[in-house]
Amino acid sequence: MQSGDPRAAGELDQAVSVFAGLRPRLFGIAYRVLGSTTEAEDVVQEIWVRWQTTDRDVVADPAAFLATATTRLAINVAMSARKRREVYVGPWLPEPVDTGSGPETGAEQGAELELAVLFLLERLSPTERAAYVLRESFDYPYGDIAGILGLSEANTRQLVSRARKHLAAERRKPVSSTAHRRLLKAFLAAARKGDLAALEELLAADVVSYSDSGKAMRNVARVPVAGRTRVAKFMVAFAPRFWPGTEITWIEANGRPAVLISQGENVTAFLTISASSEGIDRLLWVMNPDKLAVIAPAGVGSG
Repeated sequence: MQSGDPRAAGELDQAVSVFAGLRPRLFGIAYRVLGSTTEAEDVVQEIWVRWQTTDRDVVADPAAFLATATTRLAINVAMSARKRREVYVGPWLPEPVDTGSGPETGAEQGAELELAVLFLLERLSPTERAAYVLRESFDYPYGDIAGILGLSEANTRQLVSRARKHLAAERRKPVSSTAHRRLLKAFLAAARKGDLAALEELLAADVVSYSDSGKAMRNVARVPVAGRTRVAKFMVAFAPRFWPGTEITWIEANGRPAVLISQGENVTAFLTISASSEGIDRLLWVMNPDKLAVIAPAGVGSG
């Protein structure tokens, strides 16, 4: 078609409209499979380029076509990312995403968006993770998931079942969002004071603290710190070097209360927790500047 052809322009407008309507879901799928907002954005952008050059007249169901293309590309990217994360310096945590200002992560959020859940899902194969995400976050029928992944429906059911069992074995029933915020607020108060007894009261016996700084920061634990007493003592020792002069900004990230910790104009850390009736069982500290740059601009404000 010639440049300036009204019919061509109309078709492109239609392609833009369809893609824009589906974009939150496509990003939501890619983000949950990859645990990275940056990589998910790259996947969605690549799918948009493909969509522009696709013969859309033969696409009977654009939503199914785009979800399939996004999922398959995200799985390929995840396989490559997995190799890079094997040589990552220190613990690797998913990139947090701001969920307080809109549906950018897909209308269906659910528990599968929580940072602690994405962290656990990272231990699954990319295909297992994709099957679980499509079923649990977006309620795709097993037959549709099988078609997206190019597997039998029986195999798809097995993938989802394995993922569910993995999460059930690794994760207790989480507290409500209100209790989550209350526990995080109490932890911050105790940590800033270096109050050992208060910290031990808040933490579950098998709590683990993960600090993701990549190789950018010194004096950050390069291995997870585990156990109530060890974590509490680490936080007490950590307090004099870390907390003086800091400010706290509350945000909603991955569907749960979280905080950004700043020194002056610089955001130095993102912190969230997972917690059950037994107390805080995971502390998730993101200190990698590249990851903070993704979450901080949208989140910094009065808290």
